[in-house]
This record gives sequence, C-alpha cells and structure tokens, in this order.
Amino acid sequence: MTDATLAPVLQKIDDDLDAATARLLDLLRIPSISTDPAFKSDCDRAADWLVDDLQSIGFEARKYPTDGHPMVVAHSGGTGPNVLFYGHYDVQPVDPLNLWDRDPFDPAIEQTAKGPVIRGRGSSDDKGQLMTFVEACRAWKAVHGTLPANITLFFEGEEESGSPSLIPFLKSHADILKSDIALICDTGMYGEETPAIITQLRGLLGEEVTIHGPSKDLHSGMYGGIAMNPARVLAKVIASLHDDTGRITVPGFYDGVPELSNALAASWDDLNFDAEAFLGEVGLKIPAGEQGRRPLEMIWSRPTCEVNGMTAGYTGDGFKTVLPAQASAKISFRLVGTQDPHAIRESFRKMVQDMIPADCRVEFHSHGASAAGQMSTDHPAFTQARSALSDEWPQAAAYVGCGGSIPIAAYFKQYLDMDAMLIGFGKDDDQIHSPNEKYDLSSFHKGTRSWARILRAMTV
Repeated sequence: MTDATLAPVLQKIDDDLDAATARLLDLLRIPSISTDPAFKSDCDRAADWLVDDLQSIGFEARKYPTDGHPMVVAHSGGTGPNVLFYGHYDVQPVDPLNLWDRDPFDPAIEQTAKGPVIRGRGSSDDKGQLMTFVEACRAWKAVHGTLPANITLFFEGEEESGSPSLIPFLKSHADILKSDIALICDTGMYGEETPAIITQLRGLLGEEVTIHGPSKDLHSGMYGGIAMNPARVLAKVIASLHDDTGRITVPGFYDGVPELSNALAASWDDLNFDAEAFLGEVGLKIPAGEQGRRPLEMIWSRPTCEVNGMTAGYTGDGFKTVLPAQASAKISFRLVGTQDPHAIRESFRKMVQDMIPADCRVEFHSHGASAAGQMSTDHPAFTQARSALSDEWPQAAAYVGCGGSIPIAAYFKQYLDMDAMLIGFGKDDDQIHSPNEKYDLSSFHKGTRSWARILRAMTV
C-alpha cells in the first residue's frame, strides 16, 4: 500500500537511483579491509566518508575511536519511534586476487544475464546494504524535510575481523545507542523475488590449529618414514572431526542443540527449497551434512564444523620433496540453540591435544566466539515490516532462519535490552567473501524503497 506521504519518497528514490549508485561506487573504492593492518588508514577513511555523507543530509554524525577501527554513530533527532540501524563498513580480504575479473576496489556496473549488477568488494556485504537505508533517509529528508522516526545510525568497522571493540563500545555508549528496536541490514533474500526477515542466526566459533614437529623443514628422502610429519598429524585430526554420517565428534558438541519444532518444520517445508538447484549454483548437487536432516535444517538450524583453510610445506608451482616443520588449519564451528562456544572450544582443544604424538606439539589461536541468536517476532515492527516488504516485492515476505552469524543481534539484546530485526537484500549468488562479489542493482534500488516503506509502516 502506498499513501500520499510515502508515494513522493518512493518517486524520489526512483529519480535519484543514478546518483545513489554513484555514491555507493565512491564508498566501494575505499579498500576498508579490517583484518589486515596494512589497510588501517583506509578503514579510517571509510568512516570519515560516512560521517561526511551523513552530515550532508542533516544527521549529527561522529567518528568514535576504538582500540581497533572507528565506529560511526549518527542521530537524526525528531519525533516518533526510536529506531537504531546497524551496518558495517569494513570488508573481507580479496585474495586470491587472480580470480577477480577486475580490480575489486575499482567497482563498476556490469550487465549480466540476470540484469545489471554492482561489481566490487563490499558491494553486497555490507556497504551496498548499508547504503540502502542511508538512501531511504536521504529521500525522506529531501521530500519532507524530516524523517518519520528518531533514527540512530551505528556503523561498525570490525565486523569482518571478529568485532573486538564492539562489546566494550556497546557497554560504554549504551546511552547514545539504546532505542526501541534495532534494524540490521546484513542478510539476504529467501529467493530472487521473496524478501526475508531473519528470526534465528547461528553462532560462530573460530579456531586456528598449528601442529609443530621437526625444528625445520626436512628432506623427505633422508627423513621420510622416521620423522613425524605434522601434515600427517593434522590430516588425522581433521578427518576425525566428523563420523561417517556427518555428525561432529567433538565431545559434548551437541549439548544445547534443539530439535526442529513441527510448526517450524512445516513452515520451512512450505518454502519448497530446492537443495539440488541451490548447490547447482556452485557446481555441486548432493547435500553433505548430517544424514536424515532436511536441507534447510543443515543451513539454518543444525551446527557445523568446517575447515576453512590448510597450510603445510611447499605450496608453490612445481614440486618440492619436503617434510614440513609445521602444519596449520583454520576451523570454524557454526552453533545453534544454547550451545556454549567456550565449552566447545575447551572440548575441541582437548580432543586435538589427545591426538598429538609425543614428538609434536600443538598451538591454538582463537578467532571469536559468539552464541546463536533467536529473535522474537512479538514486537509489532515485525508485522509492520513484513507487510511493507510484501508491498514492494512480487512475493510475500517470509520469516526464515540464517546459516550465517551476526553476533550484534544477540549483543543488542544482551547489552542494550533491545530486540533486533534482520532484513537484507543480498542474494545467494552475490559471492560475498569470494572473488567477483556483486550486488544486483535491482536489490539496491528495491532495498532502498523497502526501507522507505518500512519506516512509513512503523510510524503510521
């Protein structure tokens, strides 16, 4: 439904699409890779860019320093419900660079079989999505002079590197962040034309394991057979993490994992998810998770253990007969229900330590630990947003789960006693965290229109 107040805002968004896209491309050119210290000044520059842009449309915006990268907080002032919008301006590394079709920080509009896309690192995760809300605010201000709510914008610069400064910042700045509800735009659509509101998120635990063996790399002819090979030890550890049915073998791992309710199972079955088509987009077709589980369970409501990277010995071109001095793996666990990430970390480490032979030693480095999140749909904003989204998109909005981890949603509840609503406009083929990341231009456009509709629905 479009009323006389909303209609000119939507028209303004349509008319200004080219200018809005140009602003997004400008932000995408800043290589704000938070995990690499070499890009620290670029993260700072991205924060400055956002402050300047928000001030240009009347927000009181400020950059707040942290021990890591800065936070950006802006306030609109005004009347109506108090709404906080969260996004992050940092991006993932771009390696391997040779798999990109263009410079990842030289974004451009490309024509594809599915329509025009914005190509570049951060286009979907999360700069493009962040800017959908900013552009909706810009259109409201241009048409009506004020926003329909008292809005706080909160943009983080460390989401892609574990958010080490986030909890201290929430605790020390609760007075300027607390609102009636938080809106988070760092998720995706259910389908090409079906918007989604996320009601549950998996938690995340990251562990880096390094097996140390000999004091230096060894000649595999002179030492092979008599010297213990750390790569062999690591391979045994990794192979032991799952049994033949796909279950994870870490002791106590499934403590706190709930079974899917009949009602939720039925609602997910109604979505008619096609696992073969979903996997077909990435060259696969057979679900590889726990046997006997629905495909959507595997993605949304079951925990996982995945190897994200392995390094050992010589990995360059050609061949080198070396027995490596050490072998490393990065392993992540996606968590659900009330699984305790800290208890799982301890159990995992003990399991690995028990497998290390006497001639080797193991070293661990932690990379974040966050529990799963469950969002209540009791807040009236959920019904209002669902209706607004359904008015904008061809298919009605669905309440869905999400396999990803967005700890900020649980943190808002824990530290600010504030419910969060997660709505995003990314798509499964956006290649976030991968080479050639893209964001459909239609997602950027209709996402902006969607936020304008949601703001109106929340304030009628």
